[in-house]
Amino acid sequence: MRKRTYAASEAAKRAICAALKNRMSQKSLNKITVSEIMRDCGMARQHFYYHFEDIYDAVRWMFDQEAVALLREHEGVMLWQDGLLQLFEYLQENRAVCLCALHSMSREHLKRFFQTDIRAIIQNTLLGIAAELQYPASAREVALLTEVYVGALASMMENWLLGEIPESPEELIRFVDQLLKDHLRGAILRLSGAAPGAEAPPRGAT
Repeated sequence: MRKRTYAASEAAKRAICAALKNRMSQKSLNKITVSEIMRDCGMARQHFYYHFEDIYDAVRWMFDQEAVALLREHEGVMLWQDGLLQLFEYLQENRAVCLCALHSMSREHLKRFFQTDIRAIIQNTLLGIAAELQYPASAREVALLTEVYVGALASMMENWLLGEIPESPEELIRFVDQLLKDHLRGAILRLSGAAPGAEAPPRGAT
């Protein structure tokens, strides 16, 4: 019974978000009402609040299910690039909807979107590359690098979506991958003393 109820709830959420996406491709988020969303998907208005706190909550759930899920499926060191490429493809296919969210939601909303899953994926990728290169990264160093790359990735994807970056997704992913590896290789050289005068990377508590 519980599984059936959960499945029904998920189906209702997806129907609501499909109607929301359709509206987002036509006008800004602040002009969309719960009433018209629910009318589009053939449900009573009050049913919206059984599933979401507000329209912004529905947008977050939609992106989590459709976009971040692509990265969760590709968390391995050799697979995260594929997940990121699929995420770029999602942004391209849903450009109007994503631009609507970008223009209508505060940067804090979008920042929170990246804070959990994408941060975890970047952190796991850094740990995997460090292990691959046999570099003993401290917990503090990984945490700092994760913050840097999550912020850089979010900004890069935003600028690409706005058409301010001409490179293809494949080129951007190769750049990010090389940047991660080059940083850790440079850290290895500093630790080995191969770069005289260079400071060692942060070695915070593990």
